[in-house]
Amino acid sequence: MDDNDPGASLQLRFYTVSSTEELPELSQKQRDRLAFIELQAWFCGAVSRQDIVQRFELQTAAATRDLALYRRLAPENLTFDTRTKAYTPVDDFKPIFEFTSEQVLTWVSRGFGDAEPSTWTPGIPCLAQPQLAKPRLDTLASICRGIKRGHAVRIEYESLREKSEREFVPYALFDNGQRWHVRGFDRKSGQFRDFAITRITGVRAVEGAVLPHEQMDEDDQWNHRVELELVPHPQLERPETALLDYGMDESATLKIRLRSAVVGYALRQWSVDCSPDHSLNPLEFRLWLKNPLALYGVHNLELAPGYPRNDWK
Repeated sequence: MDDNDPGASLQLRFYTVSSTEELPELSQKQRDRLAFIELQAWFCGAVSRQDIVQRFELQTAAATRDLALYRRLAPENLTFDTRTKAYTPVDDFKPIFEFTSEQVLTWVSRGFGDAEPSTWTPGIPCLAQPQLAKPRLDTLASICRGIKRGHAVRIEYESLREKSEREFVPYALFDNGQRWHVRGFDRKSGQFRDFAITRITGVRAVEGAVLPHEQMDEDDQWNHRVELELVPHPQLERPETALLDYGMDESATLKIRLRSAVVGYALRQWSVDCSPDHSLNPLEFRLWLKNPLALYGVHNLELAPGYPRNDWK
């Protein structure tokens, strides 16, 4: 069956059960809890009984049984940290559930989706465009553990110009509309930067403390917010369509606050004409940036459609 077929049966299950023989014999609720244990350990770097108790509102004894069951199904995946009283993933972690990058990123970014039911669907045909840029799960997991634990990583990175190796202090993920990026401090350039996760070909943890100037609080582009005022493109024949599409009120202005670090990506993704004389094609750029002065100091304006080159910072 074609995954893009609107008539295809819909699945709300967050994961696909692997070939582990005992898993299909377990109840849906048990599999959901085991999937959570695997996600929490693999991507956050540790899972404890308290994590399970808080997530599923269970008694401690029930959480202990779930952890014991997971360790029986995957005896080589976790080790017990006596200091933190939590289980941590081994370097050669082999998941027993078949997660997709879209599902994991939904869980990481929105905090839900780790235990959705698998037998019920609303029965409404629905089609969503597939995500083309899909991070490798082992790479994503290593980056997420670095963020969660607050340590640097050494990455191998393929840019448009060269292949490089660098130490990087990650602290946030974000979706730029085309692919997922990780934001942090790049020790090679001495700057706060973001990197496309799909272009990271190798990751390993770096021992040692993260210095104060390498932390998120020092990243001006990440911490500073810009308020954009978007209006229907002045050359639209029927601006009423834009009012409806974007839920604008009588002011015909959509105000959005964004971190400076993602502004250029957002303006490109939303096809916003940023030229001072709204000169871009209104059939392609249905919105126009009304307050370009708000972009002063934003670093990635080369991504903003039509923004004057001599104004890039």
